[in-house]
Amino acid sequence: MKNSKLIYTKRIDRVTDYIRSNLDQSPSLDDLAKVAFLSPFHFHRVFTAITGETINAFTNRQRLEKAARRLKFSDQTATEIALSCGFTSSSTFSRSFKKYFEVSPTEYRKTGKIENSKICKDFHPVNEYVLEMSDEELSRKFPVEIKRFPERRVAFIRVVDAYADNRVLHAFDRLIDWAKANSCFDEGTVFGMSLDDPTVTPADKYRYEACITLPDSGNIDFTTEISEMRIPKMDYAVTRVSGDIKIVATATEYLFNKWLINSAFEPEHQPALEIFLDKENVCNWEHFELDLCIPVRPLRSI
Repeated sequence: MKNSKLIYTKRIDRVTDYIRSNLDQSPSLDDLAKVAFLSPFHFHRVFTAITGETINAFTNRQRLEKAARRLKFSDQTATEIALSCGFTSSSTFSRSFKKYFEVSPTEYRKTGKIENSKICKDFHPVNEYVLEMSDEELSRKFPVEIKRFPERRVAFIRVVDAYADNRVLHAFDRLIDWAKANSCFDEGTVFGMSLDDPTVTPADKYRYEACITLPDSGNIDFTTEISEMRIPKMDYAVTRVSGDIKIVATATEYLFNKWLINSAFEPEHQPALEIFLDKENVCNWEHFELDLCIPVRPLRSI
């Protein structure tokens, strides 16, 4: 069947989304197979065939990457982070973290870097694009507003190993062609979502979703490749960016590493957004017109 792999991929996407949303739990193989509408006898082989990882390896990597983000962006203790990410104890978490990243949780929290790790070569070289600017220059160039976004109905294409072979660009091409054919493009907002942190996720595992908002109601002819979801109402920290990839990388670095940790907000457990303001030229990546958006909530004391 021509589209069989896409069908299997969408089923396994349901499972990876479920695992990511329930990292503090340990669902059984039968439970995960039900999410994918697959037989438990064959589910593990299908999962590995689609993702390139075993269920245990995928779950462990997601837990460690989530923990790394919390070490970097929250004031939670290592024990609190360990338990919230599904580890049975802080000692188990510390051993797993050190084994995977080759740096202890304490060292990572101090530096925010894993550059000595042997797997670091598989990460995106994001830092090479960041421009040298003072804090004053950054805050002046990238002012941040808090905006409330309503609940949205969204069509999307998920891409794995996202930046290999222009996969993201091709996904946006296909999504935009589909939206125009279904009369959704003119009123839709085109945006992208990074499901992983490029500073901790190996490049070949990095996932990105090319998205467009849809009318709240009405029947739309979805293809095998294009899925539908709803994004809940949420507050976002938003800064506008105009320029090349170095400007985008610098703004992203500032938003997460400078503005956020000095603000009265903490990140929600939802992906950041890149809203393409010039949606007719989404695939012109020599110059960007973007709103960079981090989902946030008021910072809580612990």
